[in-house]
Amino acid sequence: MAEPRILQFCHCHYGPFADVARQYAVLFRDTPYKVTTVYLTDPPSDEVTVLSASDEVIYLDYDGKDVRGLKLDAMRRLREIVAARDVRMILAHRFKPIFISCWATNLPVIGVHHAFGDYERLSHQLFARWFGKRLGLLGVSDAIRDDIRRGVPSWPADRIETLHNRIDVDAVRADVLPRAAARERLGLPQDAYVIGNVGRLHPDKDQATLLRAFARARTALPAGALVAILGKGRLEAKLKAQAAELGIADAVRFLGQVPNARTAFSAFDLFALSSDHEPFGMVLLEAMAAGVPVVATDCGGAPEVVGDAGALFPLGDDAALARLIVAHAGWSDEQRTAGAEAALARLRAYFSDEAARQRFFALPMVQDALGRESIR
Repeated sequence: MAEPRILQFCHCHYGPFADVARQYAVLFRDTPYKVTTVYLTDPPSDEVTVLSASDEVIYLDYDGKDVRGLKLDAMRRLREIVAARDVRMILAHRFKPIFISCWATNLPVIGVHHAFGDYERLSHQLFARWFGKRLGLLGVSDAIRDDIRRGVPSWPADRIETLHNRIDVDAVRADVLPRAAARERLGLPQDAYVIGNVGRLHPDKDQATLLRAFARARTALPAGALVAILGKGRLEAKLKAQAAELGIADAVRFLGQVPNARTAFSAFDLFALSSDHEPFGMVLLEAMAAGVPVVATDCGGAPEVVGDAGALFPLGDDAALARLIVAHAGWSDEQRTAGAEAALARLRAYFSDEAARQRFFALPMVQDALGRESIR
C-alpha cells in the first residue's frame, strides 16, 4: 500500500526558502505522512536536498520566465507527481505554487504567504473565492494574515490563519560561534561595542535610519563603537555616502553578503532591525537565539517576534532608536543575561518547531484536510 504523502510545493529555494521547506517538513515527523518537497524554480542542489528535511525532493528546474502566464506545463508535471503518489494535501508557498496546485489537482491546498500584497489584485481575489472550499491560507505573521483577510473579506476567519516562521532553537544555538571567533570571522575588533544589522541594502530595510540614529548616539556610546551591516544591494553607495555625510564613515563596516551569517551573530552587542513593515523577521529569531538583545521597528511582523523580549521604536524615528542604542549600551552583565534568558524562553514558547507543530495540527483547515484523528 502506498504511504500517505504531504506534497510541499515551493516557488524556489534561494535565500531563506530551503529553511522554510524544512520548517514545514518537520511538522510531519512521527506522523503517518511522508513529505515530498517540490521546487518550481532553481536548479537541483545536494545541499538544498539535505536542508529540506524531506523524504523526497523534486526539482522542476524552471527558469522564472518559464512560469509566467498560465503555467500549463508546470500543471501537467505536478499532476504526474501527484498521480504517482498517495498525496493527501498540498502545502504551497507563495502565490504561483498555490495557483498551480489548485488548478492542477482536486486536493486540499494550504497556501502559505510570506509577503504583503498578494491579494491586492482583483484576479488573485477572484482566484481565492473560486477555490475557497478547498483552499486555506496561512500568513507567516499576524500582519500578513490581516493583509490577506483585507483582500478576501468574505472568507471565514478560520480559513485565513497565522503560522509563524520558526527555527530549530537548539540546532541554531549550537551553530553560533563563540563571540571572539565570530568577531574574527567578521573582521571586527574584539573590544568594540558593535551594533549589528543584517539585510539587503534596499529601501525596505531602511538602514538609513540606523545610520542617523548611530550618529546621534555615538558620543554617548563606548569609545570605538561600530555599526556592522551585513548584506548587499543597490543602496550600498548611497548608504556609504550618507555615513560620510554624517561623519561616521570610520565607524560603519559594510561587510557584504556573509554565508550562514547567523552563526556570527554573537559578534554583536545589539541587533537593530530598522525595516519598513518586515513581513516577519527571521533575523530577529536568529539574533535572539544567539543571546543578542534586539530592537526593531514597531510595524509589520517584528512586534510579534520581539514581544516582551526586546524593544520597539517607531518606523523612521532615528531619535527613538538612538535612545534605545544608548540604553542598551549601558546594560549590566546581569541585564544582558536576563534579557537573553527571556528571549530564549520566548523562542521556545512561540517560535520553535514543537510550538509550530502543536499550532499547525490544531488549525481547522488542517483538520478538515487530513481528518481530526489522522496524526494520533
